[in-house]
Amino acid sequence: MDITIDKKIEHVCKTIYDPEIPQNIWDLGLVYSVDTTQVDEHGYVVITMTLTTPSCPVGPEFLNTVQKKVEEIKEIKECEVKLVWDPPWSADMMSEEAQTMLGMELNRPMLDGTRAGGHGSWE
Repeated sequence: MDITIDKKIEHVCKTIYDPEIPQNIWDLGLVYSVDTTQVDEHGYVVITMTLTTPSCPVGPEFLNTVQKKVEEIKEIKECEVKLVWDPPWSADMMSEEAQTMLGMELNRPMLDGTRAGGHGSWE
């Protein structure tokens, strides 16, 4: 079974770690969108992403890393990485796995209508 180009990009993004937070950019929620509509015809992909803070000291270098690693996928000839600040990144954009790995309290609705993380009753 062939892996889709979207999954290949996701796998690559999961190998790229934020320099300040010990998690990958995918699980941190830094990747907002991946446009692969032109991959089949032109080998072109656009990744829209953000950084945890506008004052990130390695911002441009970090975006270059994302571009170069994604361009290593054989179907991709060119990757454009667009940096956006809206919406601003926040910790609630992280995957539950990343939040758990960083020891954060999860605050999601449970099946019984209460909140995980002690914000509701288990009774």
